[in-house]
Amino acid sequence: MQISANGIALEVEDHGSPGGEPLVLIMGLGMQLVAWHPDFVAMLVARGFRVIRFDNRDIGLSQRFDKLGVPNLAIESVKFALGMKIKAPYTVADMADDTAALLDAMGIASAHICGASMGGMIAQQLAVRHPKRVKSLTLIMTSSGSRKLPGPTLKVRSALISRPADANNVQSVIEHYVRLYRLIGSPGYPAPEAYLQERLGMSVRRSYRPAGTARQMIAIAADGNRSPLLAQIRQPTQIIHGKADPLVPVAAGEDLAAKIAGAEIDLIAGMGHDLPVELWPRFVAGIAGVAVRA
Repeated sequence: MQISANGIALEVEDHGSPGGEPLVLIMGLGMQLVAWHPDFVAMLVARGFRVIRFDNRDIGLSQRFDKLGVPNLAIESVKFALGMKIKAPYTVADMADDTAALLDAMGIASAHICGASMGGMIAQQLAVRHPKRVKSLTLIMTSSGSRKLPGPTLKVRSALISRPADANNVQSVIEHYVRLYRLIGSPGYPAPEAYLQERLGMSVRRSYRPAGTARQMIAIAADGNRSPLLAQIRQPTQIIHGKADPLVPVAAGEDLAAKIAGAEIDLIAGMGHDLPVELWPRFVAGIAGVAVRA
């Protein structure tokens, strides 16, 4: 369903009992709500949550921002490396405000928040900008944005800004994403080829917006270092991070745990930058555990 929030249209799905504990799932860079697998959502519903998943602005079926143009990622990457100011078409803080406005539109006073990757960055901003709306935080494979932290390898960076061989051919786009997921995924929990083809194929056919992904990437770069803000977070926080993450190295998870008061951390051997099926029970336990602490 489409919901108007913060002056834009967001595609939203609401799962579970209206009387359940509200839990908002925020997905990462270029990822759609369907990246939260229905079976994973069902596990959360079974734990008593009312699960809300949505497409971030500029991605999936939510409102496009094509009128803002397509950033030159090569040039912006150089600016970022040199520490120069980056002008973003919109900000991570704007996306946090989208989430708060979504809660308003759904009549939800406060909710548990779970963000993955960029979604975890949005969740950090949400907890700081709208603290009364956040009951608890689960931050999965994400970062404070500190420039002191190790970043992805050159190979991973190059893959992130690469393009499919034929952007007009669905199978070519799917193969492009399969290669990317093989590169950043969990070495200890490799996804079967058929699973990747099915999931990524479904996602690409639902929506393919590389320009939106580029704009989101610039928003992340422009958001910079959130470390000074993290001391303001007082909500119970669970951090989940893979020890084998090649995109956001494990030091980023440890950094968050050190900077957010009372945060607990679960470091997982063999986990990369994805959400392996085998680890869903562990993720659900972490989300439910921090909700109980709240």
